[in-house]
Amino acid sequence: MTMILGLYNYWVVIVLMMIGFYMIIAHGNLIKKIVGLNIFQTSVFIFYISVGNIEGGSAPIWDESIILYSNPLPHVLILTAIVVGLATTALALALIVRLNEAYGSINEDEIQAMDNQDMVNHSLSNQHRDEEPC
Repeated sequence: MTMILGLYNYWVVIVLMMIGFYMIIAHGNLIKKIVGLNIFQTSVFIFYISVGNIEGGSAPIWDESIILYSNPLPHVLILTAIVVGLATTALALALIVRLNEAYGSINEDEIQAMDNQDMVNHSLSNQHRDEEPC
């Protein structure tokens, strides 16, 4: 039991990952999907930081009295991933704004239905145009 409770940060990662994954799959609202993606992404950040942590390790600054150092690479990668995640979120929100202007909705099912209806109307108009004599 102590072993399970001692790894609580991994349990937090699993819970956040499942919450984010559920939000991406279950919701049709595009904003909620982006929030779910960010929650999922945060769980990956926590996982990498947890794996990179060495108990008793020190910051990698040279000192003769320090024997055990923590690896700074996971933390550097997470900083880069945070910047990329922020840029991806900004781009996704800009696309959602554009979709809302074009379709009047941010619901995935409504946008898909409008696209399907446009495709049917377009194919019907092409059939009528092909049947007309020149």
